[in-house]
Amino acid sequence: MKPRIIPIFVIYRGCPNRCVFCNERITAGDYPDRLTEDTIRTICDFHLTNSKTKFDQIAFYGGNFTGMDRTYQIELLDIAQSYVNAGMVRSIRISTRPDYIDDERIELLTHYSVATVEMGAQSMVDAVLSLSRRGHSSEDVRTAVRLLHEKGIATGVHLMVGLPGDTQERFAYTVEEIIRIRPDTVRIHPTIVFKDTSLATSYMEGEYRPPTLDEAVELCKYALLRFQKAGIPVIRLGLHTTKEMESDNNVIAGPFHPAFRSLVEGSIFLDLASDLLKSAGLKDTDVVFSVAPRDVSNLRGMKNRNIRILKESFNLTGIEVRENKKQERWSLEII
Repeated sequence: MKPRIIPIFVIYRGCPNRCVFCNERITAGDYPDRLTEDTIRTICDFHLTNSKTKFDQIAFYGGNFTGMDRTYQIELLDIAQSYVNAGMVRSIRISTRPDYIDDERIELLTHYSVATVEMGAQSMVDAVLSLSRRGHSSEDVRTAVRLLHEKGIATGVHLMVGLPGDTQERFAYTVEEIIRIRPDTVRIHPTIVFKDTSLATSYMEGEYRPPTLDEAVELCKYALLRFQKAGIPVIRLGLHTTKEMESDNNVIAGPFHPAFRSLVEGSIFLDLASDLLKSAGLKDTDVVFSVAPRDVSNLRGMKNRNIRILKESFNLTGIEVRENKKQERWSLEII
């Protein structure tokens, strides 16, 4: 189950360099450069007092948590730990870089209730990492996941689709390498060209072409299916939409869509339905599909797009979608 998180953003903190695609004031929101205790407690108390949800974690996102000044790390962890000690959340989550994970840094995390560490791997192809100015290697990712697992800390890995120099084959290699090292969760999002980034300059000069929306959906569909088969949850597909992303001229190019995961999951069910209809040799007739309740919208697609495509492709006179509470997710039947 996806954890319920109180997000707190430490923008740009601890990063040794700026990646070509990075503009966190757009992707995370316009937060102050340094968080005070009052700011953190205001954020936490707002979530805890205005929601009936029991939150699992306080999460420090953005920047490179374990690369920040150690005193500042302790200051933030002390505040978060007070909520754990009070029984208001269960644990703490941080995001960081794989090259800033070692035994000394992990020792500090284990002194507090840090249960999850997410890291931006982005790719497992060193040439792609270099072109993106990541400043770390694929081996750093492998080492970080191993060290954290040895200490009993859950790991999450972030991947990006369509980075400079990436290809379908290279991305497939990345997926297989991540499966091999077995993080606990994965997040995937397509590369978006934001203003005030090196990638924006490359795009404007014709040196970089972002993936189209259809290309990004196909690549993420492949990755989602592979990770599902491997039993590794993909807890997010696509970027969380901020008001800054929706402001004029902040997104210059790329496959940005506020419901990107729905597009990917809908595409999977379109394939499933098409294969079923082909196998059954069904055309020029009514069809009744059976799916788990949570997959009804995936089968229908956004604004019933899949239903329209299936009707046109197979000349169907009608399509009915029935919920079956006993049916497993990600399965589809014709009844």
